[in-house]
Amino acid sequence: MEELLVPGAAESSTNLIAQLNLPGVISSIIVLALTWLGIGMVTNTLTGLGTRFVHRRLLLNQIATVSRFVMWTIGVVIAVQALNLPSEVLLAMTGALAVMIGFAFKDLAASVLAGLTIIIDRPFQVGDRVSFGGYYGEIDSIGLRSVRLVTLDDNVVTIPNNKFLTEAVSSGNAGALDMLIQMDFYVGIDQDITLARQLVEHSILSNRYVYTRKPWNVLVNQVFQGESLAIRLRAKAYVLDVQYEKAYENDVTERVMDAFQKHGVLPPAILHRGLGGSQREPVQEPHGT
Repeated sequence: MEELLVPGAAESSTNLIAQLNLPGVISSIIVLALTWLGIGMVTNTLTGLGTRFVHRRLLLNQIATVSRFVMWTIGVVIAVQALNLPSEVLLAMTGALAVMIGFAFKDLAASVLAGLTIIIDRPFQVGDRVSFGGYYGEIDSIGLRSVRLVTLDDNVVTIPNNKFLTEAVSSGNAGALDMLIQMDFYVGIDQDITLARQLVEHSILSNRYVYTRKPWNVLVNQVFQGESLAIRLRAKAYVLDVQYEKAYENDVTERVMDAFQKHGVLPPAILHRGLGGSQREPVQEPHGT
């Protein structure tokens, strides 16, 4: 049965091995090793430059991704040429690899082609903050087989490239260094809404991580918190670098909470406060807003 399925397989393998020569094999191994070392050096250099020149960090990360693809392609081609095989053997190897990839490694082949599609189509780039499959974090690398995403709690998630061709992915900054951050704050409907909004505005604009060259705003609307009506103040502003996302959110939240407490702006009436059940603290005018 095996002879019917793969006629002459043993003979072809013997001929292929006979065509190989030790110097050529050694040269190919050396080429692949040098390619691997070269990729490591280029990646480390560009990563170091990205740390030094922060405003070019995402661009340098993208260059590193493309460089890895190009260097591996060139390295493999040179390694095959170093074997110095006859054209007939190369054609046989190409056919064998095509069959092997088509049947045994179809998922790997799909991931490699998907990786090339990601590089060309650019739905996201290295350094982007993306949401995919319930995960949220920064794209650390785009490889031949998979994408590595580092979550905000420092977990590395490896996702096959072909998954991105069939499922939706959301990019928060789309290649830009800055990113829009949205934060919600809630106060009671009996509070001074104008004062509350001024305090939120002052908190986001006095933050050292805010990027004021892009528009910002604080939107006010009524929502239900449990069974109680509340006022939601939605702060929308840009952080100057995505790596400061959590530091920005933490600082703004602390500033808003401190300002609300200082100026007597109370939260919605849910459990601890009734709208008419307790005396409201006097509201003072903000200072420096």
